[in-house]
Amino acid sequence: MHNGIERYHRTACRSLLVLGILFSLAGVSFAASDKGVKNVGNGGAVVRAQFNDVIARAKTLSQSAFQDPAKDLPDILKKIGYDQWRDIRFKPARSLWAGQPFSIQFFHPGFLYQHPVTVHYVDREGQHQFPFSADLFDYGGGDLKGHLTDDHGFAGFRVHYPLNSPAYADELVAFLGASYFRALGKDLAYGLSARGLAVNTADDAGEEFPLFREFWIMRPAPGARAITLYALLDSESVTGAYEFTVTPGEETEMKVESVLFVRKHIQKLGIAPLTSMFFYGEASGFKGDTDFRPEIHDSDGLQVHARSGEWLWHPLVNPARLLFNAFGGGQPFGFGLMQRDTKFDHYQDLEARYDRRPSVWVTPRGDWGKGHLELVQLPTPTEYNDNIVAYWVPERAFEPGDTVTCAYTLAWHSASHRQSSTGYVDATRIVKKSDGAMFIIDFAGDEFKTLPANQKLTPDVWVSRGARITDTQLIQNPAAGGWRLVLHVQWDKAGFMDGVLPNQKPAIELRAFLKDNTRAVTETWSYTYESLP
Repeated sequence: MHNGIERYHRTACRSLLVLGILFSLAGVSFAASDKGVKNVGNGGAVVRAQFNDVIARAKTLSQSAFQDPAKDLPDILKKIGYDQWRDIRFKPARSLWAGQPFSIQFFHPGFLYQHPVTVHYVDREGQHQFPFSADLFDYGGGDLKGHLTDDHGFAGFRVHYPLNSPAYADELVAFLGASYFRALGKDLAYGLSARGLAVNTADDAGEEFPLFREFWIMRPAPGARAITLYALLDSESVTGAYEFTVTPGEETEMKVESVLFVRKHIQKLGIAPLTSMFFYGEASGFKGDTDFRPEIHDSDGLQVHARSGEWLWHPLVNPARLLFNAFGGGQPFGFGLMQRDTKFDHYQDLEARYDRRPSVWVTPRGDWGKGHLELVQLPTPTEYNDNIVAYWVPERAFEPGDTVTCAYTLAWHSASHRQSSTGYVDATRIVKKSDGAMFIIDFAGDEFKTLPANQKLTPDVWVSRGARITDTQLIQNPAAGGWRLVLHVQWDKAGFMDGVLPNQKPAIELRAFLKDNTRAVTETWSYTYESLP
């Protein structure tokens, strides 16, 4: 259990420290438009009594000012450091529903986790609060326990289930910190996070981090294959009710429904936000001689299945300055942050096991209305900072009194389970030059096995202003069972803006895919390259 906390903490707490600071400096904003009630998704007719109750609580809460629950946490818990917090271990024998297929363990408040949450469970006898008690935890010989009372609340909780073996209840899903949560598919280790909601991410006003402050966990019936829980979301600008139905498996499925009530003007809502880390990898240059590991990242690309039918792959980078991408084309069939590279020898990390990090695929349910997908990439000096976030943005801003409903499904799985059978980008490599760069893109996949041996493929390539393609080579790659596309790109000569902002050259956008005579046979490779001086 301790190792699970360690793995979770290494990647979970960084979001709270870094993103809140960096996003407030991003300087990206969007214009508002019409006012009124907006539906994003299809919550449907709500017939679940428990969900109705949480919705009513959220609506009532939205009519009063936000109260920060961190004020209720004693100073001794606010001041403890990481090592002391890590040494506090929940006693597995005290788990809620211990010995059952689904059981619940709890996180202790303190350190970064200063917003205590209340946890209820619901069974045939009704609704019950699971009270905090210092007796639930082993404090590692410290004297902290003597300073605590039984009214502090928890930092969060995790659901255990025999995911990998009938003999052991693995961590399946964990809720810890603000509205962050994460889950696992079979044989995977914790990696990227999802969030209940993102508010004003990469906006001038600075990002707001809503939090889950109360939970209701439904006791599964004997033999049940899924567990359902509800959460009450709260922040300065919005409240909300969430339903999560989690079905564990090789691909763990999480159905999410939410009803939001707007308290204050919100310039930008981020629906189904995913948060991850990319330190370095083959697509963004190597780290030099400071680390023996060839690559370090929780995710290596954003994948999108556009409404047009196009599949798009956008490799992630650790940029020198903030990179912002918006993907139009209407509501996609799906999108996700993926850890496509699952080869251990590409990471060589026996502790972090980046080769086992999950990918998460978002499938919208119902009509989310007009809007676009956004990807924000921030510079990070270490692997301990989450610097990647992707989310869906409705077209307009929201005002007090607005109601927003949304439904989607999250699939937590290994990227070896591909979303599409079309040719995919297997690798992106870059050779930098004084006046440009060479991009080597390897396409692979079963699509190529069905093509006639003499089938001729042609690349379709595009580059944005500020650069031009001087040469293109397409070479069959028998080692990977696919094709290698080589692009030689040269930067345009210095223009007027180079004299005004010599160190702020615009990023270059590139797109490429392979096609036969009539159709695309691969996904579209999309890349943002910083042409820094």
